[in-house]
Amino acid sequence: MDVNGKRVLVVGLGKSGTASALFLASRGARVTISDAGPQEQFREEIPALLEHGITVETGKHGARTFQKQDLIVVSPGVPFELPQLVAARRAGIPVIGEVELAAQYLEGEIIAVTGSNGKTTTTALAGEVIATGGRKALVGGNIGTPAISFVGHSSPDTCIVLEVSSFQLETIERFRPRIAAVLNLTPDHLDRHGSMERYIAAKARIFENQKADDFAVLNADDPPTAALAAGVRSAIVWFSRQREVEHGAFVRDGRIFFRDTSGEREIMPCAEIGLKGAHNLENVLAAVAIVSLAGIRPSKIRAAIRGFKAVEHRLEFVATVAGVDYYNDSKATNVDATIKALEAFPGGIHLILGGKDKGSDYRVLDTLLRQRVRRVYTIGAAAAKIEGHIGAGPVPLTKSETLPRAVRDAARNAAPGEIVLLAPACASFDQFNNYEERGRVFKQEVHGLALAVGGRG
Repeated sequence: MDVNGKRVLVVGLGKSGTASALFLASRGARVTISDAGPQEQFREEIPALLEHGITVETGKHGARTFQKQDLIVVSPGVPFELPQLVAARRAGIPVIGEVELAAQYLEGEIIAVTGSNGKTTTTALAGEVIATGGRKALVGGNIGTPAISFVGHSSPDTCIVLEVSSFQLETIERFRPRIAAVLNLTPDHLDRHGSMERYIAAKARIFENQKADDFAVLNADDPPTAALAAGVRSAIVWFSRQREVEHGAFVRDGRIFFRDTSGEREIMPCAEIGLKGAHNLENVLAAVAIVSLAGIRPSKIRAAIRGFKAVEHRLEFVATVAGVDYYNDSKATNVDATIKALEAFPGGIHLILGGKDKGSDYRVLDTLLRQRVRRVYTIGAAAAKIEGHIGAGPVPLTKSETLPRAVRDAARNAAPGEIVLLAPACASFDQFNNYEERGRVFKQEVHGLALAVGGRG
């Protein structure tokens, strides 16, 4: 794609939007970037953009800004059905996302991971295993570094391991991963996609441009994910913790194996996995399938998985304070992720729930709340809905309103040997900029408790 001299609009002044704008300017494009947020919100980003000759529009998306452009690059957080984008597409202006832009310049083998839950852990783990196995790996996408930032750092022998979201997949055209994985499909982002069917259709686009010699990695234990196999043209590789699969990763007698046309190879005992929860066994199996396809030897896979620590904000142990363990699962931004977090502990949980609702049904938590949770603490904009769904239900409930207050409320109620768990089942955008900020605030509050009472971290 030659953008030299072209008029390009970038919509969204977040991490990927800023990276896209700077990249396009470096390639000679005449770049404008537009964000509806207030100018004060972007005081750190704007100087660098202006320095590179990029026009910056904040506070609104002007209708005229979207006209007479040669290309529009949209950030994941911007709805694809934004009226200005709809009008631009009707006018014949190409509209793509940052991942699609990056894919047209990247060199090497793209590995893409998506799913409702577990994609951050699986992406990070796969990247670490590949690097341990001696191949050059770049890890980013929906986590950490935008894919466009890897252009110039990639080469034909590079593995580019990307977490990709349904929002990013909405805006692809030619994006073609050599290895593409869907981990699971549960209700998420229904406030944006409108229905489960449209959400699944967005996720399934990860396979859209694959050829017969590419690979599709699918969860054999998750029926909606397994059903995607019917529409896939590439070679299907399964992973399962419940049964042996003909081609893929599975568990037998407490040990992980990978099987393909060349035979069966033992990878490692499950007991050596340091990550908590059955869902993390699934994440490890998915990663084993991915890295085996990438040519990593079993001994290297085993060593890397044994040394892998939990991703920040994903069932991350924070501290023990007055005998109570605190865990940060701020990345649990939907109900299914919260279910998986609750299943990782046998009981005695003080659960912090709430944030920005995503069209979720919190009543599905009732059984686990009854079995494992001592008390629920609600925060944020979704608190009233959560209280309506579970307030008269199986466990006591405290209306904490804010995260710092919820931590203090839980600290007062929790007994030694119990757990305080932030697994909010909601997006963070009501009170925080993102789930990372929410997780950091939780950890700061916990460490503050530890200092106050002489706890240990």
